[in-house]
Amino acid sequence: MRQHTTILVPAVLVSAAALLAACSSSPSGGGEGRTPPPASRTPPGTASGEPGTPRTVADGLKVPWAVAFLPGGDALVTERDTARLLRVTPSGRRTTVGTVPGVDAQGEGGLLGVAVSPSYDTDQFVYLYYTAASDNRVVRATYDGRLRDLRPIVTGIPKGGIHNGGRLAFGPDEMLYIATGETGEGDKAQDRNSLGGKILRVTPDGAPAPGNPFGTRVWTYGHRNVQGLAWDAAGRMYATEFGQDHFDEINLITKGRNYGWPVVEGVGHRKGFTDPLLTWTTDQASPSGLAYADGSLWAAALRGERLWQIPLDDGGAGRPIARLQGRYGRLRAVVRAPDGSLWVTTSNQDGRGTPRSGDDRILDFPLG
Repeated sequence: MRQHTTILVPAVLVSAAALLAACSSSPSGGGEGRTPPPASRTPPGTASGEPGTPRTVADGLKVPWAVAFLPGGDALVTERDTARLLRVTPSGRRTTVGTVPGVDAQGEGGLLGVAVSPSYDTDQFVYLYYTAASDNRVVRATYDGRLRDLRPIVTGIPKGGIHNGGRLAFGPDEMLYIATGETGEGDKAQDRNSLGGKILRVTPDGAPAPGNPFGTRVWTYGHRNVQGLAWDAAGRMYATEFGQDHFDEINLITKGRNYGWPVVEGVGHRKGFTDPLLTWTTDQASPSGLAYADGSLWAAALRGERLWQIPLDDGGAGRPIARLQGRYGRLRAVVRAPDGSLWVTTSNQDGRGTPRSGDDRILDFPLG
C-alpha cells in the first residue's frame, strides 16, 4: 500500500467524477483538468460506422497476456501462468511453440509481453518479457517454426508479487520499448537508476537506444504500472497506467518526462511532473493493453470489464466510448490485426475474475 502520498485533484475533475456516478460509460475529466469533447465529435480518420460483433478466435486459454502478429498473419500469444507461447491462426488453429524456461509465475508475474522484430523476415527474432527467479527480464529468441536460442538482453528489472509491467512493443523508430512496474514500491518510480516504474527504450540488442534522455535505457519515469503502449498515425506515443485509489490514466509519452508517481495520482498541476492525457476512476478501467486503430486508441479494461475507445484529434483525447461492457469479463490485451480488426483477450482466469464457459478466449472485434 502507498503511504504519505499527496494526490492533487483539480475541482473540474471532482465535478466530473460526481457527474460520472450517474453515467458509467464515460470517464472522468481529461488531461490538464479539461473535460474531453463529446464522443459524437468524430476526428479525421475515425471509422464512422459502429464496430461489429466479436467472434471467438480461440478459447480454453489460461490468462493470454499478450499478442503479436507475425508477417504472414498468424499471431504469437503468451500465457502468463503456464509460460506457454502459442501460435494462433486467424481461423483459430493453435499450436504450442514452446514453454519458456525459467519463468516464475507467481502473483502478477509470469510470461508477459511478446514482440516480433520489425525485420523478422530476415532475422526471425521474437522478444519475450517474463518474471524469472530474481528479476523481470527481456529475452530475444529465434522463431522459425520452433522457439530456440533464447538470450537475455535486458535483466535486472525489479520483480514483485504485483506491478511487474510487462508490455513490449517496437516503435516507429524500430527501437524496442519496455513497460515496467514499480513492484508496489513507489520510490523505484522516481529513482532513475532503477528500471522499475519506467518506460525503457533499447536497441534490438538491448542496449540503451541512441538519443535516450539520460544515457541509460530509461525513456520516461514516474510510472506506477504500465501495461499498454501504442503510437498514433503521426508517431505520437501513448501508454496506459494503473492508478491506486482514484485515477487510472492514459499518458501522452514524451522523452525524458516524469509522470509523477508516487507524488501525484491523476492530474496534479505540479511543476516537474507531466499530467495525464485522460483519467478514469479505477472501477471503470484498470487499463492494460492499448492499440491504435481508425483514429482512436483502444484500451482493454480489467476491473472495468470493457474496451474503451478514445477518439483522438491531433494528439488530444475525445470523450471515451465504452465497448463490450460487461459482455466478456476482464479484458487484458488488445492489438490491431493485419486485416484492421482488433484482437482482444480476456483475463478471467487470472485469480481476480469470474471464469465463464470457454474462458479465457481471444476475440476478433471488427471495426466499422
